[in-house]
Amino acid sequence: MPKVYARRRLSILAAFTGLIAMAGVFNGPTASAALPTPVSAATARTYLASLDVATESRTGYDRDLFPTWITISGTCNTREYVLKRDGTNVVTNSACTATSGSWYSVYDGATWTAASDLDIDHLVPLAEAWDSGASAWTTAQRQAFANDVTRPQLIAVTDNVNQSKSDQDPAEWMPPLTSYACTYVRAWVQVKYYYDLSVDSAEKTKLSSVLSGC
Repeated sequence: MPKVYARRRLSILAAFTGLIAMAGVFNGPTASAALPTPVSAATARTYLASLDVATESRTGYDRDLFPTWITISGTCNTREYVLKRDGTNVVTNSACTATSGSWYSVYDGATWTAASDLDIDHLVPLAEAWDSGASAWTTAQRQAFANDVTRPQLIAVTDNVNQSKSDQDPAEWMPPLTSYACTYVRAWVQVKYYYDLSVDSAEKTKLSSVLSGC
């Protein structure tokens, strides 16, 4: 059982990242994704120093061990909740499906007007979590991780960018929009710390390198 369940939970205020890019896939208003604000770079550096460094193991991993999506509010499941949170002027039907709106993807600076063009990224991928400690969790704990809208763990981004990321850690993949690097690694470290997940040596080196410039 991860030590997070013995720690005092951090109080994170959901806020806009404030990152607005001028580039988009169409000429129109852009929206800023409302990822819950990560901890500061200084706090992230402190958190990172406390994380265990360990070799990762993918043995036994199955995505179905992390149930998604669950009902978050009313008729809205996790995906629908994040699409509403991260978009601008989002209109939904009675089933909470987004029928219109605009979404700005902080990973690549693109703006979209169809929800089908967005994936909900697990910032710390499910397979990465499994590799670094979640294999020892219960299914209920893995479900909570996979649907966590309180920590900076879920965000609506361009679907093919999310697919290119796959289950890679920051040593292997970083958002194409380099101006988002600091926010990304601060969020990554916060999630790993909260859930008491380990890091591998290459991952820690990359995180340290990016945080040193934040």
